[in-house]
Amino acid sequence: MSQPLLHTPLYALHVDMGAKMVPFAGYEMPVQYALGVKKEHLHCRAEAGLFDVSHMGQLRLRGENAAKMLEMLVPVDIADLPEGKQRYAFFTNEAGGIEDDLMVTNFGDHLFIVVNAACKTQDIAHLQLHLQAGVELEVITDRALLALQGPKAVDVLAILAPQVYDMVFMDAVRIELLGQECYVSRSGYTGEDGFEISVPASHAVTLAATLLEDQHVEWIGLGARDSLRLECGLCLYGHDLDKTTTPIEASLLWGISPIRRTTGERAGGFIGADVILSQIETKAVDRKRIGLIGQTKAPVREGSLLFNVDGEQVGVVTSGSFGPSVSIPVAMAYVTPRYSAIDTVLFAEVRGKRLPMTVAKMPFVPQRYFRGK
Repeated sequence: MSQPLLHTPLYALHVDMGAKMVPFAGYEMPVQYALGVKKEHLHCRAEAGLFDVSHMGQLRLRGENAAKMLEMLVPVDIADLPEGKQRYAFFTNEAGGIEDDLMVTNFGDHLFIVVNAACKTQDIAHLQLHLQAGVELEVITDRALLALQGPKAVDVLAILAPQVYDMVFMDAVRIELLGQECYVSRSGYTGEDGFEISVPASHAVTLAATLLEDQHVEWIGLGARDSLRLECGLCLYGHDLDKTTTPIEASLLWGISPIRRTTGERAGGFIGADVILSQIETKAVDRKRIGLIGQTKAPVREGSLLFNVDGEQVGVVTSGSFGPSVSIPVAMAYVTPRYSAIDTVLFAEVRGKRLPMTVAKMPFVPQRYFRGK
């Protein structure tokens, strides 16, 4: 018997706004609102979009050895992460595969971790299994999570907290919004400037409603969230990343801190290090994540097989959509490395037809994170 779908603290607000609700990672979530996916997507690129991402897992890791413990599980520099800074990371397994990707923030007295909704149960178990003496894991159940994204996001949020103007990409602060302590990071999953805001669940509706009063802000659903992140070349766990895919295959070398690589001061020491560090050194992988743009107007979806000019299967699409900002089909795929060069022409099988696509550099739309003036 299937479990009943969970609701975020903002569920009733979504329903009142006429959202189309769908099952997603065990929750009933808004896939789109009255604007529709394309207009929501373009609105976020032009102004500011508000996303409910309260289904994500929020965790705290406390204790003197918290950073050291986490470094056993991720190939990332956590020990030297400055207070008030956030970093992208991923849990790896013995085969070098990615168990989940996550965000880690150093708030001084604890590490604040956000994990994917579909993986949070296994991630919590994984952390608990590797807990060291003096390290405490707290699963946060009384906070919602909002994302305010787009070029107008900073102006909108600054009305409530002017100090956000001083933040740059991957900064994180604890500040009061409408009298409640919130955890605010200048980051997001759209490629645009913006913020993610952890707010007490009891005040999530008030904060969301206040942000929505601004003429620049519209609710954005999961549909546009997916097309926004794809245009900006951002991976989605369970699609472009999974337990069988290593960070090197996924073109995520930038996510492995130099200090944790072979010549670094704290080289290795994480699960799957032998496999991953070997792949860095030898560059020997069986497949590579690439970007593709369509030569026709037909979108190419996840699962479409890719063929070379001789009709040999050389890869598979893992994410695909029509890119509203670029007005062409865009996709991510894994291919045999010899077919990963920019401008290589491949053919995606769609309903019995093989459509030409060209290997292209990602992101398809420039990322506009604010890194300072």
